[in-house]
This record gives sequence, C-alpha cells and structure tokens, in this order.
Amino acid sequence: MARHSRGESFSDMSASVVCPNTDLLWPFGKLDGLDRDEIRETAYEIFFAACRSSPGFGGRTALTFYSKHNGGDNEGDGIGGEGGGGSSKGSAFGSLGRKEVVTTPISRVKRALGLKMLKRSPSRRMSTTVAGAVFAPSSSGDVCLGGGSSVHISPGAGFLTVPPSRPRRPLTSAEIMRQQMRVTEQGDIRLRKTLMRTLVGQTGKRAETIILPLELLRHVKTSEFSDIHEYQIWQRRQLKVLEAGLLLHPSIPLEKTNNFAMRLREVIRQSETKPIDTGKTSETMATLCNVVISLSCRNTNLTTTTTDVCHWADGYPLNVHLYVALLQSIFDVRDETLVLDEIDELLELMKKTWSMLGITRNVHNLCFTWVLFHQYIVTSQMEPDLLGASHAMLAEVANDAKKSDREALYVKLLTSTLASMQGWTEKRLLSYHDYFQRGNVGLIENLLPLALSSSRIVGEDVTISQESSQEKGDVKLVDSSGERVDYYIRASIKNAFSKVTENMKEKVSATEEGEAEAKMLLQLAKETEDLALRERECFSPILKRWYTVAVGVASVSLHQCYGSVLMQYLAGRSTITKETVEVLQTAGKLEKVLVQMVAEDSEECEDGGKGLVREMVPYEVESIILRLLKQWIDEKLKAVQACLSRAKEAETWNPKSKSEPYAQSAGELIKLANDAIAEFFEAPISITEDLVHDLAEGLEQLFQEYTTFVASCGSKQSYIPNLPPLTRCNRDSKFVKLLKKATPCTASGEHLHSVSGGALGISDGHHHHHHPRPSTSRGTQRLYIRLNTLNFLSSKLHSLNKSLSLNPSVLPATRKRHRERTNSSSYFDSTQTGIETAFMHVSEVAAYRLIFLDSYSVFYRRLYHGDVANARIKPALRILKQNLTLMTAILADRAQALAMREVMKASFEVVLTILLAGGQSRVFYRNDHELIEEDFESLKKVYCTCGEGLIPEEVVDREAETVEGVIQLMSQSTEQLVEDFSIVTCEASGMGLVGTGQRLPMPPTTGRWNRSDPNTILRVLCYRDDRVANRFLKKSFQLGRRR
Repeated sequence: MARHSRGESFSDMSASVVCPNTDLLWPFGKLDGLDRDEIRETAYEIFFAACRSSPGFGGRTALTFYSKHNGGDNEGDGIGGEGGGGSSKGSAFGSLGRKEVVTTPISRVKRALGLKMLKRSPSRRMSTTVAGAVFAPSSSGDVCLGGGSSVHISPGAGFLTVPPSRPRRPLTSAEIMRQQMRVTEQGDIRLRKTLMRTLVGQTGKRAETIILPLELLRHVKTSEFSDIHEYQIWQRRQLKVLEAGLLLHPSIPLEKTNNFAMRLREVIRQSETKPIDTGKTSETMATLCNVVISLSCRNTNLTTTTTDVCHWADGYPLNVHLYVALLQSIFDVRDETLVLDEIDELLELMKKTWSMLGITRNVHNLCFTWVLFHQYIVTSQMEPDLLGASHAMLAEVANDAKKSDREALYVKLLTSTLASMQGWTEKRLLSYHDYFQRGNVGLIENLLPLALSSSRIVGEDVTISQESSQEKGDVKLVDSSGERVDYYIRASIKNAFSKVTENMKEKVSATEEGEAEAKMLLQLAKETEDLALRERECFSPILKRWYTVAVGVASVSLHQCYGSVLMQYLAGRSTITKETVEVLQTAGKLEKVLVQMVAEDSEECEDGGKGLVREMVPYEVESIILRLLKQWIDEKLKAVQACLSRAKEAETWNPKSKSEPYAQSAGELIKLANDAIAEFFEAPISITEDLVHDLAEGLEQLFQEYTTFVASCGSKQSYIPNLPPLTRCNRDSKFVKLLKKATPCTASGEHLHSVSGGALGISDGHHHHHHPRPSTSRGTQRLYIRLNTLNFLSSKLHSLNKSLSLNPSVLPATRKRHRERTNSSSYFDSTQTGIETAFMHVSEVAAYRLIFLDSYSVFYRRLYHGDVANARIKPALRILKQNLTLMTAILADRAQALAMREVMKASFEVVLTILLAGGQSRVFYRNDHELIEEDFESLKKVYCTCGEGLIPEEVVDREAETVEGVIQLMSQSTEQLVEDFSIVTCEASGMGLVGTGQRLPMPPTTGRWNRSDPNTILRVLCYRDDRVANRFLKKSFQLGRRR
C-alpha cells in the first residue's frame, strides 16, 4: 500500500464481521474503538485537509461543477475556471464572482462503468445567495446565513428556491462532500478555521506532513462547542484516532517497550474521565505533542532516524476504513441507488488523500469495486447498474492482480475482498432455487458474470509470494472447480432436493410400517421428476448461455440425489418385500426420464453426453436385491459373532442340563445358525449355490473360531512335575533310617495303605462300609464339558450341512470355484477337521490334569514312597476306577473312548515318572521289579475291563510297552545295567569304546523314556540302592548322595 514495507498481522481478515443489515462479510479487518460515524467524520477531516488548496476548500481559486440543469441549455463537457474580482451575476458564475462559460458535465467514470446520468430539476445541487449570504443545504434542512442566523428548509421541499433577483450558483465540490458525508456546518466551519489558523503561511505544506488530529487538538477550543460534553466527545474521537493509527494499527511495527507508546497510552487513559488540557502551557499537551510526533515520524530505514512523512493514518485496517468511508460518499444521499454525476471530480479530490492514508491505485480499484458491490446489496438489490459497475471494475482489479510488483498486504486484501464478494454471490447461486423464482429469475444474469470474474481472479491470477522472513515458500490459490456454473447447478439442485426431502425423511424415520415408507419414496420420485421439469423450463435457458449442458447436469444431480435417498431407504430393509420391489421399479422409471433429458440436452456435445451418462450410476434392481441379501447374511453372521463374543466373556463350562451336558453357548450358536438358514431359504428371490456358499463360508469361520475357543484350555506340560536332580542312592541313608525307625518291622503294608489313604476315604479291605470317593476336581469336570461341547458341535454340523446341500430350490452356481464342489463334500469339512484336533488336545489336557493333579496324592506322592512293598498301587486303582466311572457318566458316548485312552496314557506316564524321576523318597531294589510288574498288570487290567471295551486290549498292550520295558531294566543286575549303559551311551555319542582315563558323557534328558535310552538306564541306576551302582555313579559322574 504505502511506499515502505509493512509488517501488519492479517489475522483480523479472517474474522467473520458482517456488514450491518446484510449477510455480506466485511473484508477489511476489524477496527475496535471507532464507530461508523467517528470514522466518517475523521475521513471528512482528512479529505478536507488534503484538498485544502483546491478550489472551494479555502484556496485562491474555486473550481465549480454544474449539473445538467443549472439554469441554461448549455451542454457539453464540464468546465472549470479561475475568477477575478466582481460580483456574481446569473447562475454561471464562479465562487469569486467571475462569470464562466458552463457546459453540462458528462462523467467519464459513469460512462465507463455503465451508470446513467442523473435527471434532476434545476433546483437540485444549487446554492442560493440572499443579501450577500450563501445558502447550501445542510443535513438538518437548515441553511446558515451570513450573520449566523438560519432559515429552516423543510426536508420535503428540496433546496431553497430564491427570488429571481438573487442568482443561484452550483454547489462546489467541498459543499457536495459535506452534504454527502453528513457533516454539520458547525463542524465544517470549525475545521476550516482550524486549518486556516494552523497552516497560515504554509499553503504549500504537503498533506502527509500534517498530523491532523494533533493540530485539531491544539487549536480547537472548548468555546467552539455548545457544551463541555460535546467537546469531550470530539476530543475523545481525536485521541481514539491517534490510538488506532499509532498504537493499535501502526503502519510501521511498534515495539512493546516503546516509551513513547506507553506515554501516549497514559494520556489517552487520562482523557477517559475528563477532557485533557490543551492549552499552550499544559504539560499534558506538551507530552502529547512530543510522543505523537515521535511515533508518527518513525522510519523503517534504520540509517535514517527522521522523516518528513507522518505515519498516523496509513496503517491497515484504519486507512482502508477511512478511505471506504470517503468512497461511499459518491452515492446520492437522497437516493442511495444513484451515483452522483460529480463522481469524476470527487474521485480526483479523494486521490489527494492517498499519500496520507497510504492508498495506492491498486487498493483504490479494489475498494471502489467493493463499495459499488456493497451499495447494490444495502439498497435491497434494486439497481442492477451498481452490480454491473462493480463487475466492470473487476476488470481493472484483474489487471492489477497480474502485476508482479504487488505487496503482500495488497494480495491479502485482494483475497479477502474477492472472498467477500464471491461468498455473497455464491451463497445465492449455490441455492438459486431458493433466492430466485419465475418473477426475478433474470437477476441470475447479473450475478453470474460477477461471480465468475471474481472466481477467475482468485483461482487463476493470484499467487501470494511472501517475503522469506515472514513466510516459507509460495502459497498458490487455485480454483478447484474449473466449471463454476456446473458447480452452482449441482449445489443448488442438491439444496432444493434436500428441502423437498427434509420433512419426508422425518416422516420416514418416525414410521414403523414399511408400507408407509414405500409410499413416501414413491411420492418423492414424482416430486423429483417435477423438479427436473421446472429446472429445464425456468433456469436452464439462462444458465445455458454460460454452460451448454445445464439441463443434463441438473438431471444427473437429481439422479444422484434420489439415488442417495433410495439407498438410505434400502439400508433399513432386512428382507426383500413387495413394497421394496415397487419402490425399485418406480426408481427405474424416474431414471429413464432423467437419462432421456440428459440425452436431449447433450446432442451438441462433442461426446454426445457420454460423460454425463457415466456419472449416472444405474439403479440396478437385481444387483440391489443381491446386495441386500448379502447384507442380510452379514447381519445374521454378526448376530452369531456377538453370541460367540459373549461366550468368550461369560462361558463357565457348566452343562446346560442333565440331558444336555454341553456348554450353553454351543446351543445358542447352533440355534442362531439354524434360524439363519431357515430364513435364508424363505427370501422371495432365486437362491443360487453362490449365495449358499457365502452363508456357509461365514458360518464355518465362526464355528472354527468357537472350536479354537473351546480348545484354549492350556497344555499337559503345566501338570507334569519338574524332574528332580539326579542323585545316587546310599545304603542306610538318613531317610531310610528314619523310615525304619518310624515303621516297626511287624507293621503290615495294608496298615500303611490305610493311613495314607484315610484322608481320601481309602479302605484297607476290612472296612467294607467305607467306600472311596472320586478325586476328580471341578476344573477337570469342566474339561469334560468342553469335550461334550465339541462332540455336540460336530454332530450338529452334519444336520446344518444337510439343510444347505439338499434344498431343492437352490440354483446352480455361477462362480467357477463353487461349481467344482462335489456332492460328497461338506460345507464344514475344515471345521470338522479342527474339531477332531481340538478334541484330542482337550482330552489329553483333561487326562493329565486328572492323573497328575487330581490324583496326585495317590499316585505321584504315595506310590512306592519309602519302599515298594509298603506303597503298592491298589489304593490308587480304587480312586482311578471311581474317577473313570465319573468321567464316563459325564461324557457323551462318542467322547468316552478317546478320553479313556488319553487317561490311560497319562496313568502310564505317571508310573514312568515315579520309577525314573520319583525324587529322593523312592529307592528300588532289583527284586522290587516283580511287585512293580504285578502292580502295572493291575493297572492295565483296569483299562481292559472298564467301560465295556472302550479300549481294545491290543491298544492297551501297545501303549504299555514303554513301561514294561523300563520294568524289565529294573529286573537286570546292576553290572548288566552298567554295561548296557556304557554301550548305548558310547553309541549315542559316537565315541566308540571308552579308553583308559576317559569318562562317559552325561546323556541328555529327552523325556522320551524307553529301555534303549541312555538317560533311562542311568535313571534306573540312580534309583538302584546297591554298592556297585553307587560306586559307578560316583566315579563316572560325581553324582551327589541323597541327604
């Protein structure tokens, strides 16, 4: 704007300040502290000071301008002249009495902007002279006389008509501006006197070197006002102007710690309570003069400390507010839709304020464009010529925007101004169905060119390049639409359609009956067709001047809008009904009408309208029905998924009932699946194998997830005790001595059995009334319920598969991978495989829990504890039988065999663990193998006889081979065991024969025990209590003795 650089903040441009009585955004930033009247009065003072040397403002010559009817028939260009002495005669005399030749002025500005000249009566714009006094109409209707008295003129009577003996003269530009800006004569006289006193002898002083508010404060006295309150209001305005120009919105950035600024703020605060003393001897006034001059005479050039230019009114947005107030004076106060014929002269005089306000021609063009546009709006859009003039000025703005020497502030101002204009126009164009009816539809022709021009400037010509010290990089504003008219049509159609459907949507959402909803959709289709016909007849003929396919675009938008509502309606349908089909058929008819309109409107297009037709997504009834059915499938699957999620959170694995010994969640899951399949085949459409497969595939994924959930019960390793460290037995160890001391030789083994098993209710054989109880825990019983659940699920999957496979209404598949499915295959093959794996896993975990945890006291803790003879297996077998009986009572028939087999494996495993890793409390002699072998045969017999042949004898023998092999090792002599161990250890390690001085390597513990495993043989030696074994273990591996 000004010649020097600026550092203003542009954040105020984004503030949403709305112009009074309009919905137009004010684009020039917010100015706090000064109201509209104060800005207007200050603007007039600046204008008068800048033009003080011009004719009519106190200069030596007076240039007067004439209206068309100044008392003669002279026509032509406006003429101004200089006059000498003499008296006024006639209506064509200058202000100094010199008669001038006058022609009718013709405004070049109005002609360029397309504005018509005013046609007024001869009495308008005339000043009247009576007895040497000059009359000029004032805003109040009074005319001041030379002697100070006044004559009241009725507001309705226009200007005073003088007697023929007293000539009338045209108003000067100064008088016109005073009227237009509604300045009182008292204020005007006060301003003239002050400037005369202040600038006496300084006629040539430049306006930008004058700090006008300060000069007025210094020379205007309280006596020139009617009362002290009026003076205080006037003084406060001058101080607020200084505050705005020097503190709030300075053109040159102001440091927060500036001492002059702080002193000025203090003076302004003092004036809030009472007027400050402006006398010559006033210290406050001296301070004010000092700080104001210091602040206004600052320079951005660091090498220069002083400047002859005063910057007190050229900071943004104060300067633009003041200049806009001046520009608004070009509109006739009697009819604000009209522009004065004197606009050329007034604008030329306003140009004199540019140096004071920091205004450039670019900024002037921008502000003038907006003022014309704003006036069109505030006058209720009654004068289209104002809109046309604003559009014409946009051409100048467009040329300015292309210049390369634009300042950053101007670019920001350009952006906000065009955004304000474009926002107002596009608000109407984006909803032209609401703002324009058949009677005023022609207004679109005036608005559309302006909207397109402003959009073109913003979108194509403007590039904001900030200085590197302020911004990083370049920011480009790009018009994203390209086809603005296309955008307007689509947006307005959507807005009109949304209003048509608004009430209908409320009714649809509040209605429960599907039939009523369908009727509303049918009515909406009819109204959509009517809207399309009205668009073609009313709006499209105008819009086609800028966009040839206006009808086609409107039809495409309506097609999309109705399609959106149609999809919303269908989204709430869970089944296919007759009403839904009727709605779809009606939508198909509407689609044909809209497509036909697009085709007729696109005959002249290069592509024949193919591009528009491609935008119309067809209302494919079959695909919609198929989509709805798939959506229904998804909803059913979600219901099953929800049931599965609840099971994961709340399943307790208690049986549903005695007759249904499986988890309740499994029953709910199967019921939901059965219901979904039954409803699926009741749908009123043709069901293909593809759809059947989609449903079955979704169910299978859920069943697989449920199977995984059932099988998530841990592993058997969590129940197997840790292996104790290997040690060597020593004859008559402390433990054996203590055991012998505590147990007399005469005590029988049966007595030990009774003591050990008493807590569990184990009988010694003589008390037949005391029966043992099963030791199966609640946790193990819940594992049995898991097995029943898997068994139940497997059986129900067979019936579900039959329901899906054997329905006679299913049509052949269309997708290749589904056609290849054979009749013998099941939809749930993968799930059945997963159930089998899960069943084996749960059975194994249940078995190990039963043996190693529930039966810990009778197996691992007691069996062969101390010595073999006194801790036989008979009590454990009694508990085992009770546990097996309970297990078969809980488990379903199909689940018993596998569960029994896993218990057998676990019991064999616990025997091996006792024999090979029983800890320091167990010692075995060679002759113990016969008792152990007898006990193991009893254990085998339990599985051969329990459950009516659930496990074949050959299976029992096969699983018992490992234990029997270990018992055979226990029957061998210690020397033989040492020899065999040496041989297999050397073979396993690959070292061959053991040489002199070599030691055998320690064989690793694999857990896979058998008679040929070196670690197994080693463990037999560790639990053999004789000297040979003790010496060998000490010599070969330095194993410690038991303590």
